[in-house]
Amino acid sequence: MGISFLSAQEKIPQVEKLLAKMTLEEKIGQLNLLTPGGGIATGSVVSEDVETKIKAGNVGGVFGVSSPDKVRQAQDIAVKSSRLGIPLLIGSDIIHGYKTTYPIPLGLSSSWDMELIKNGAQIAAKEATADGINWNFSPMVDIARDPRWGRIAEGAGEDPYLGSQVAIAMVQGYQGEDLTQPNTMMATVKHMALYGAAEAGRDYNSVDMSRLKMFNEYFPPYKAAVDAGVGSVMTSFNDIDGIPASGNKWLLTDLLRERWGFDGFVVSDYTSVNEMIAHGLGDLQAVSALAINAGLDMDMVGEGFLTTLKKSVDEGKVSEEQITIAARRILEAKHKLGLLDDPYRYSDESRPEKDILTEENRSFARKAATRSFVLLKKHENTLPLAKNSNIALIGPLADNKNNMLGTWAPTGDPSLSIPVLEGLKNVAPNATINYAKGANISDDSTFAKKVNVFGPRIQISEESPETLLKEALDLAKKSEMIVAVVGEATEMSGEAASRTDITIPDSQKKLIRELANTGKPVVLVLMSGRPLDISEEMDLPVSILQIWHPGVEAGNAVGDVLFGNYNPSGKLTNSWPRSVGQVPIHYRMKTTGRPEPESGEFQKFKTNYLDSPNSPLLAFGYGLSYTNFEYSDVKASSNELGANATVSLSATVTNTGDFDGEETVQLYIHDKVRSITPPGKELKGFKKIMLKKGESKTVTFEISAEDLKFYNSDLKYVSEPGEFDFFIAGSSDADFKGSFTLKK
Repeated sequence: MGISFLSAQEKIPQVEKLLAKMTLEEKIGQLNLLTPGGGIATGSVVSEDVETKIKAGNVGGVFGVSSPDKVRQAQDIAVKSSRLGIPLLIGSDIIHGYKTTYPIPLGLSSSWDMELIKNGAQIAAKEATADGINWNFSPMVDIARDPRWGRIAEGAGEDPYLGSQVAIAMVQGYQGEDLTQPNTMMATVKHMALYGAAEAGRDYNSVDMSRLKMFNEYFPPYKAAVDAGVGSVMTSFNDIDGIPASGNKWLLTDLLRERWGFDGFVVSDYTSVNEMIAHGLGDLQAVSALAINAGLDMDMVGEGFLTTLKKSVDEGKVSEEQITIAARRILEAKHKLGLLDDPYRYSDESRPEKDILTEENRSFARKAATRSFVLLKKHENTLPLAKNSNIALIGPLADNKNNMLGTWAPTGDPSLSIPVLEGLKNVAPNATINYAKGANISDDSTFAKKVNVFGPRIQISEESPETLLKEALDLAKKSEMIVAVVGEATEMSGEAASRTDITIPDSQKKLIRELANTGKPVVLVLMSGRPLDISEEMDLPVSILQIWHPGVEAGNAVGDVLFGNYNPSGKLTNSWPRSVGQVPIHYRMKTTGRPEPESGEFQKFKTNYLDSPNSPLLAFGYGLSYTNFEYSDVKASSNELGANATVSLSATVTNTGDFDGEETVQLYIHDKVRSITPPGKELKGFKKIMLKKGESKTVTFEISAEDLKFYNSDLKYVSEPGEFDFFIAGSSDADFKGSFTLKK
């Protein structure tokens, strides 16, 4: 069950008494969100004279403030020095764990484990609230199909169904059943809307798509979060139908509130109200009036509301009632958090020591990381490694604390992370493990400077690339096998980190080629915040384990998987392209009027590339295991489905290999004929199961007419009678095995 925020019609006496006492200026003050600096900003603006503004009743919330003592000081100013004593919302970006950092969200989504994801959000909320924070700018649920876009790292991939399940799990994890509990916090679903479809994969860029695509493919995770009771919504930077999201009345009022019934509050992204000036919609007063009239309730950092709304009211451009409605929503959120009863609810100085970075929390982070890893390639049974192996550990990311946490971990401490070298020694103390850097992450100093804005992510060695390579090859000759830790530095993905080239940097590609040529067994441990083009590496005689950016327990988790303490079970939540020229690519692509031949062979006047197959290098849902799984007896319980009935779709899954292991069983359907062109296939269910070697289980999915609904050309949510194909498999690239018919 989710938390339901009270609508404006269900007035809260405590809130209404406050509103009755408030001046227009004080109401406007509640709509102002500031940062005193000190955290990671997403823009160049930092608020000034914050304390003075709080005392004047001109601030509704702050972010970039943490610790019980500092939060108590901030609340003291608001409660004791402002006229009405209204406490503050204390916000933060807690994207994948607080001090105990987990894998980046794209990595966590690869676990396909909703309970794990929910538990991670619960632990993050417990830690953050222990440090005084009551409002989180997470989860980010933007559907993303373009790996050039750096913020793909922050979401759950390309699929609306899976993305919706992740959104629900995270909202429930952060908010729990009762927001007044001091270990829960208000969640913010972001970025409303369509941010993941930025043109050219370039951050902050424009978005243009049809309403049908919005409703069927990009909106579902936002709506799922709203239905789960998310407390706030953050707008996106992009425009939608030519109007930026922060000033888009159709988006924020017609859709979000009237159609979806959202009754929390809406906050802008960092200075996105002001940025509508650059979009070309007028001066600060004009865009601020546009935003409040569209349904935006709180202005993050820009202060356009604070400095212009009274003038707009005086001139009749904004009604005082609109401002009252927005202020009511902010106060209702504070009521739900229990702040109006106890402003110091999150200022318990005994909590940080017992709730933050505990052994239990770190143990969970280690488990979460192992579940996020995806085995992309097995070569000659190299994995798992023997715990007494003689290993050459090579690569610029193998002994590198600065790149373990991943992007958007502003509350984490890289110095506390476990790098891979340390982790392998922890897990296999009897192994011989020697290290050589082998290459720089990148040899391009100009590129490194751009990446290193938030810290020394790319360090270029004083030794020449030739010397680094020779040291690595000399070490490899003395070892039984090679583990190479390669890929992206932390800030090569994330916000404002778009790339046109999504291959492994050339400095590392050369190292990988030379290591593969040694003839020794090679395992590539691949670190990245996005899908990469690894076509060359897949053709080499190497095994490949994708580990994303695993978080504070990175090295221990890598050791657990490489040495077989845990059999990898992750599955990709984005399709990985053969080259950037295929982007955007995803598994739900429609069948055209001139489809590619089933053989995959090139034919003129079909939807082909001249230089590449249409298919991705690695499919959505793909992921290997140290064992093998076979699917059989795929069937439907009936060949007909009534409007008020269900049909059971099932398959038997057998572990035919030599290891116990987990498998994510996936159900896909295809609507063969409908009133708008259907996707080639759609994910409709998944279940993660554990199978001992030799064991079989039958996995069943119940499907109803409700599960077959889509938005038609009138934007009505309907299911249409007709025939549906389906398959149950371990990834999206399997063949259809059966069918059933939805009756009228």
